[in-house]
Order: sequence, then C-alpha cells, then structure tokens
Amino acid sequence: MSSRSFALLLLALPLTACTTLKETKVAKLDPLNKTSLYKVETVKVETGIASWYRDHRTASMERFDGRAMAAAHKTLKFGTKVRVIDLKTNKSLIVRINDRGPFIRGRVIDLTVGAARKLGIFYRGIAKVRVEVLKEIPLLEKPNLRNKPQPRHQDYAEAAGADPQVAVR
Repeated sequence: MSSRSFALLLLALPLTACTTLKETKVAKLDPLNKTSLYKVETVKVETGIASWYRDHRTASMERFDGRAMAAAHKTLKFGTKVRVIDLKTNKSLIVRINDRGPFIRGRVIDLTVGAARKLGIFYRGIAKVRVEVLKEIPLLEKPNLRNKPQPRHQDYAEAAGADPQVAVR
C-alpha cells in the first residue's frame, strides 16, 4: 500500500464514521422528549433558597449535563418532576430530580446551569423560590388512525340478539 492511498484511507474513515453516526442518531427516538401533563394540585410545596451547581457526578449515576433541566434535592425520589418558581420574577420552570443536595443550610434545591439560566437566577447565584412537587398524568399513545380495527360480526350479532353465524352471512 502506498503512502498516498494510506493517507486517503485515513481521511476517508472519519467521513464515513460521521455519516453513519448521523444516520443512527436520526433514527433513534428520544424518550425524554415527550409531552407530559401534570395535575393542577401539587403533592408537596417547599419554600427556600435555590442555587445552581455544575461539573460533578450525579447521585443517580447519570452523566452530569449542565444544560439539562435537572436539579438536586435532599429527599425527593430520582425522576420526580418539580416546578421551581422564582418568587422575585414569578418565572417558573419544570425540572427533573436526578441528584442529591444542596448541602448548605437554608437551601432547598440546586439547579443545573442550564435550568438556572432559563429561570433567570444564574447571574444572581441564589434566589428565593417555591418548589412544587408535581404528579404526572399518564398519557396514552395516539391511536393509529390509518388502520382502524374492522368491526367484528359477532359483536353486532350479540348486540342484535341474533346468532353470530347468521350475522356473518
């Protein structure tokens, strides 16, 4: 193999790897990117100080993502959705609990950097907030409207009080 063809092979490998990676990324569905509904009444409400944090491992063994809408709480179960309301600006944000903390007295929740930016408390550092634990309403998947189930003759016959064999004819 000549050095020129070896160099072309080295240049071609990253390009082919990128295209296959892109195709598989498009084909996968993101399970966290779904629309959810929550009940109006909250399960639990806390008021206190919120702060933000970054760059460390999470207690739920997830990879830490500073842009995620996530937070740390001392006692709530992992995966719990909470609404954080900034009492100064009245802005609100729904985040998912995936870590433990904060470990400073008086603080109720630690937000990721992305959540703190979206809520508007990043530059302030801390803010007085109300944390409302939400209860998710399970949604059914959308019905397949193209393939409607065909009516069964037996159902019609039973409704009419007739013999199912007569209804089929």
